[in-house]
Amino acid sequence: MTSKKLQVIATDKAPAAIGPYSQAIKVGDLLFTSGQIPLDASGQLVEGGIEEQTHQVFRNLQAVLEEAGVTLNNVVKATVFMKDMNQFAIVNGIYSSYFGDHKPARSAVEVARLPKDVLVEIELIASTVVE
Repeated sequence: MTSKKLQVIATDKAPAAIGPYSQAIKVGDLLFTSGQIPLDASGQLVEGGIEEQTHQVFRNLQAVLEEAGVTLNNVVKATVFMKDMNQFAIVNGIYSSYFGDHKPARSAVEVARLPKDVLVEIELIASTVVE
């Protein structure tokens, strides 16, 4: 049996972890991102509402994926955490604009609170097998 080594993925094009975790971990052919919140690369919360926050989350996710050598087209599963499910249609529209025709499996849940009281957090699982 072959051992699968864990590889830490880190980029300065997305906010540094604000706790004891990595931006992403690669093991075998899979990449697991930590949940990204709407902080810019310097760690500052973006101004604005759900639209601005969701776009920043996707910029962060794209930066982490890029560091691992993949894109949103490699995503196989997304989990979306929202403070208010009434904003789902807005988040869903922005989500769709980033994924286009690619439709990974997804879960979306409303939560009572997110880090730094942001409105949205998204985590991804991607395949690192580029086709």
